[in-house]
Amino acid sequence: MLRPVPAAPSLLPEAFTPEVRRTLARADPKLGALMKRVGDFRLELGPLHSPFAALAESIVYQQLHGKAAAAIFARVCERVGKGRRFTPQALLATADTELREAGLSANKLAALQDLARKSLDGTVPPLARVRKMEDAELIEHCTQVRGIGQWTVEMLLIFRLGRPDVLPVDDFGVRKGFMLTYGLPEMPRPKAVLEFGERWRPWRSVASWYMWRATELPVESADA
Repeated sequence: MLRPVPAAPSLLPEAFTPEVRRTLARADPKLGALMKRVGDFRLELGPLHSPFAALAESIVYQQLHGKAAAAIFARVCERVGKGRRFTPQALLATADTELREAGLSANKLAALQDLARKSLDGTVPPLARVRKMEDAELIEHCTQVRGIGQWTVEMLLIFRLGRPDVLPVDDFGVRKGFMLTYGLPEMPRPKAVLEFGERWRPWRSVASWYMWRATELPVESADA
């Protein structure tokens, strides 16, 4: 009988010890083979000044290429405030015309303003509280904001908060990596990935990271 995979408080690479790696590989040999091909787990957490700022950036990036989104967000920050000065109050005090001139669509402007209002009324919690909240609870709170779905919050959980057990089954890269790794003839449904991923607990974020890497492997190696 397999031993349970040891849990960790965060997704820092040093927490993913050789013992955890071996136990996870025994729980899923295909994932073990993928980890061996890709190499060490490497993930750098992005800075998190506030949930508001991180989610605002995510809204701006939706459906845009990285460089274009980065340029628009930089112009928004020039008008609202950079770093810790990028606050809900500052955004709501900025004229709509200025924000539209920065490159925001009407829908994204409305979403950012809704995010700002819901950050002020506590629907989107402050950072100190966010760090103590369960993943599902944070998803429930943040998806009440216009333009923010579960995937956006999952990216916050993984890449900003370093939560180790998040499985974004609606992510195209995760599902494509799963298809390649397990030699499937077509993309799996999110429910199928969710059910299969139970064996990866409590390190589903790590498994997701390796699924993303699987899409970068040479075709002849992805299904080896």
